[in-house]
Amino acid sequence: MVATEAEAGPFVAGLTRVGEAGPRVTRYRAGGNDVDLLVTGVGMVATASWCSRLLASARFDLTLNLGVCGSFKTAIVPGSVVHVVSDRLGELGAEDGDRFLTIQQMGLLRDDEFPFKGGRLVNGSPPPNATLANLRAVDGITVSTVHGDEASIAAVSERFGPDVESMEGAAFMYCCLIHGVPFAQVRAVSNIVERRNRGAWKLPEAIAALGAEGLRILES
Repeated sequence: MVATEAEAGPFVAGLTRVGEAGPRVTRYRAGGNDVDLLVTGVGMVATASWCSRLLASARFDLTLNLGVCGSFKTAIVPGSVVHVVSDRLGELGAEDGDRFLTIQQMGLLRDDEFPFKGGRLVNGSPPPNATLANLRAVDGITVSTVHGDEASIAAVSERFGPDVESMEGAAFMYCCLIHGVPFAQVRAVSNIVERRNRGAWKLPEAIAALGAEGLRILES
């Protein structure tokens, strides 16, 4: 699953296209395996809707979310590829003056109410894959509005201590957990989370690295 066709470009370049396999789904071949690529569109609503539709209609040996992300940690540099093993719905809650209350703190959801563990969406049993195991494991947040203001970046860093952020990851993980399918969220860092500075982004490099790692995961 990808949010945009651009994120899948280098990945599908290494596959053999078979044809359409449903709405927003293209089937490819990789070795002896079928690979169905779902392009959901950007954001949590589109991701959750299209992923659930597909996972309810077919069974998969492995589901991958390939995408880009921003990094909160300078040690996780643009162009690097990471495995997001836990994610959080970073904006799901309420403001109470200058405080932010999570949905769990509001008492509307228990910390360990399925599919959450400790308020997070956790991939407790990643697929046994050598390439995947060699990727840096990180914690993420998923947001509708990416951070680009010093004050909000500092606040969310203090609140959750995330390594990376995306606009789709938690929705993908939520769907996979409730459908009980093996999954991995794999992302390449396109930028450091800071005031919006497109000149410092490494988007082409990130997408190229993402495609290479995605193909290695299939091969191994």
